[in-house]
Amino acid sequence: MKLTKDVSKEDKKMLNSIFWRSFTVFGSRAGASMAHAPGFIYSIMPAIRRYYKNPEDQAEALSRHTTWYNITQNVGTFVMGLVASMEKKNSEEKDFDPDSIVALKTSLMGPLSGIGDSIFWGVLRVIAAGVGISLAAQGSILGPILFLIIYNVPSILTRYYLTYMGFTLGSTFIENIYESGSMKLLTKAASTLGLLMIGSMTASMVIFKSKLSIPISDGKPILIQTYMDQLFKGLIPLLVTLGCYWLLSKKVNVNWVLLGVLVLAITLGLLGVV
Repeated sequence: MKLTKDVSKEDKKMLNSIFWRSFTVFGSRAGASMAHAPGFIYSIMPAIRRYYKNPEDQAEALSRHTTWYNITQNVGTFVMGLVASMEKKNSEEKDFDPDSIVALKTSLMGPLSGIGDSIFWGVLRVIAAGVGISLAAQGSILGPILFLIIYNVPSILTRYYLTYMGFTLGSTFIENIYESGSMKLLTKAASTLGLLMIGSMTASMVIFKSKLSIPISDGKPILIQTYMDQLFKGLIPLLVTLGCYWLLSKKVNVNWVLLGVLVLAITLGLLGVV
């Protein structure tokens, strides 16, 4: 790929090291003031060591990255690659402003997290879960395996190439796609696909079949479920899903929501409703 071909052998070795170290970021939470800054520092360390030979310069470079850092980790390597390229410039150019490194890193966390959350948490994870849950519900061992493959393979490939993209293309890439409107279109498309997946999962996986019926003398009883399906198929599952979503939007703990659904299901079962 052109992104990797344009990088020297030494820089490629450094970027590969940054890529592998980036997997430790989520395990480095250091409180509200720094968040995942220790993980970022550990990840960017190969660049600091490569471009700064003086221990004092290395310490100065590391200290400016102790500020708060939090980003969707699937796209965080873009920032790491970009920071590595800026640290390289800072080590080569005396008039380079080192404060711009932290400023740019901070300014990209929000926009990139918006993209990453929409694509990886809002779409890819939903698709992977839909495939995995469907197979697991049938007792297939492929359920969890395919879930991990569908989610992690695109995630890992994205991490890898974004490391190089950040290093070679830099901040102009983000600016260009925002100015052209491509980012807005991408985010809208990702959100739409995520909603479609959630809708299909609701229809296929949230099951409600009523046993209620209206007896008729000298004839078959009227099944409530049959008429409900004719009126609006999947209405109850949709209402249950929307109800759970409303409770979660009101900051109700997800465990209480699950417990409430369980109690409701048992109660309706005992009453003979379902």
